[in-house]
Amino acid sequence: MSVKKSVLEQKTNTELEKYIVPESRFVPEAIRYAFEILKSRGRHFSDDEVKSIEWLIANKEEVEDNVVHENYIKASNLFLVSVGLGLINIFLAPEITAEGSTIAVSIFTLGFLLIIGLLIRKGFDWMKYVLLVFMIIGVLAIPLLLQNIMYQPVVGIINLIQTALQVVTLVILFKIPDNHSAEKQRM
Repeated sequence: MSVKKSVLEQKTNTELEKYIVPESRFVPEAIRYAFEILKSRGRHFSDDEVKSIEWLIANKEEVEDNVVHENYIKASNLFLVSVGLGLINIFLAPEITAEGSTIAVSIFTLGFLLIIGLLIRKGFDWMKYVLLVFMIIGVLAIPLLLQNIMYQPVVGIINLIQTALQVVTLVILFKIPDNHSAEKQRM
């Protein structure tokens, strides 16, 4: 968000004082401008006041840096829905529940996908590349998907919905501008 210093310069000292109080809801740039304008108008600040204002600005900048782009949340929600559908498929496919080892593999896979979904939600930009690699590998499973649709229509349709959700997730992730990468902001 851009703040124009010239707009703040038109405000009275009393109005500018509201920008620098600890409860201030203004953006860091506005607080900094208000502080500079008040100093230029002759307002003297004690060392404690200067430290308090600098802490307020730094704290608000840190909060701004940790904001995750809304598309990470949308993508994560879609991806986690696909994980939930996978859980439903475990109970609908009799061959999965027939053996303990296949249940274990299914649970491990869903857990792994859950971790991917949570990392997406945290805003890790590199997860889109991990997901892309898995999607490319998943293309090899298209014959199995078609077979599921023919022999187990409910399971096959759920698999198809899962695939669609994951493709949409990937598209959303690649639409996020590079400057919104949470990982870049943390460095």
